[in-house]
Amino acid sequence: MRLIDFFDRGVALDPDRLCLKDADVARNFGEVQKRSYRIANAIHGLGVGPERMAAVYSPNAAVAFECVLGIIRGANVWVPINARNVPAENAYILDNCDVEVLFYHSEFEDNIALFRRECPKISHYICIDRAGAGASFLEDVIATAAETDPDIAERRDAPISIFSSGGTTGRPKGVLWTNLVWETMIANFYTAMPTRKPPVHLVIAPMTHAAGGIGIMLMAAGATQIILPGFDAAKVVSAIETERVTHLFLPPTAIYVLLAHPGLREHDFSSLEHFIYAAAPMSVERLKECLDVFGPVMSQTFGQAEAPMLCTYLSPGDHLVIGDPAREHRLASCGRQTLLTPVGIMDDDGRLLGPDERGEIVVRGNLVMPGYYKNPYATREVSSHGWHHTGDIGFKDKDGFVYIVDRKKDMIISGGFNVYPSEVEQVIWGHPAVQDCAVIGVPDAKWGEAVKAVIELKPGAKVEADEIIQLCKDRVGSVKAPKSVEFWDSLPRSPVGKVRKKDIRESFWKGQARAV
Repeated sequence: MRLIDFFDRGVALDPDRLCLKDADVARNFGEVQKRSYRIANAIHGLGVGPERMAAVYSPNAAVAFECVLGIIRGANVWVPINARNVPAENAYILDNCDVEVLFYHSEFEDNIALFRRECPKISHYICIDRAGAGASFLEDVIATAAETDPDIAERRDAPISIFSSGGTTGRPKGVLWTNLVWETMIANFYTAMPTRKPPVHLVIAPMTHAAGGIGIMLMAAGATQIILPGFDAAKVVSAIETERVTHLFLPPTAIYVLLAHPGLREHDFSSLEHFIYAAAPMSVERLKECLDVFGPVMSQTFGQAEAPMLCTYLSPGDHLVIGDPAREHRLASCGRQTLLTPVGIMDDDGRLLGPDERGEIVVRGNLVMPGYYKNPYATREVSSHGWHHTGDIGFKDKDGFVYIVDRKKDMIISGGFNVYPSEVEQVIWGHPAVQDCAVIGVPDAKWGEAVKAVIELKPGAKVEADEIIQLCKDRVGSVKAPKSVEFWDSLPRSPVGKVRKKDIRESFWKGQARAV
């Protein structure tokens, strides 16, 4: 199937159902479909045909979502541009991905001059909310475009989007997603999370990442997208209650802030069916708190840009293990492999490992990208032994539940012992005074690397470093316990909310001849 066929299925279910809603716009499925026709035809009218690149640079907004659908409708390649990236990084992504048409929000007008200098392949700038400086206004561009479906035949292996990988370890790589990658992800999604009624999806995290992907997938079931411009705990809990939200996604860092919101338990969350969390390890203690506050609706997925979102799945039912000593440890897992995506654990020699053996998590199947855009070397680097190598260290238990121990590159070697930071972070996250933390290796004359915890406390909370160290010694032993603790007002985070552990680590390794 073409990716746009899934949206059209949602239209066919009920063209009058509300499709997109934000502070300025509320349109039903039929109206959004017609606007996607016009946007697709307008792009082609500019001389930018199928399989050529177009990008959307905007905060979360209904009109931005319509532009994405128009790009997909025209069989062009959607290049998501994260509004939270620094402008120079977005300029690199736009140029590296050969973008020719840029839809942008006037909030970013000041950055367009940089793009004009650094991105010579962009021939058309279209402002989505007003006329821009030297740019066209979207409504003027589509006013004369045909309101008919261009109905372009597409190959299953044709690229339809280019997502950016991380960007925390160097310049981001363009990850190719084909119609088949999307089809596989959508099939995994609905077998994991079947819908009982038309969903209501709250879009909070950037729509250029998981929240947008989930939104597109849910549209096949006629989902209404309630769009917030960003994360605000008070607005999130209010929207869940008033809009009767059934689905939402947040990374753990945002969930921790949500749990600390005063008056959280005064709201009605009974409409929720799937509260999806992913993108980073989740504190088991906070997860238990989520189950107490929101009920049996927590759903975890594991994936990455190269194998998007649904390699594994931990269902709401899998979370109902509190108090069961034989199964409660599963709360630290990311679930079992999804229907169409085999998951294995592999050693450095390409040998698949057995239960409870630690190695690199590898995946294969049609969910895996066909490669990085214009980067065959990097593609080969992650594709040895017939599997995609995620760069994550983990293991599978005898029941098939996958546990992520750490990123391969984050492992600390202290005195010859391997220390996996996430194991220590799980302990620290469980302390009631801790908002978030990062455990890293720092240079040490005796041990080579010493374990250090950098902690962000909850507002108004206090705790002594010795208490944190003793807690870790009691839970994971002296070897893994931090040798030192620092408290920072806030931890550096990436545009998608992940703690930038690399930046924290580099601050302690400056001036060193080696970084290990």
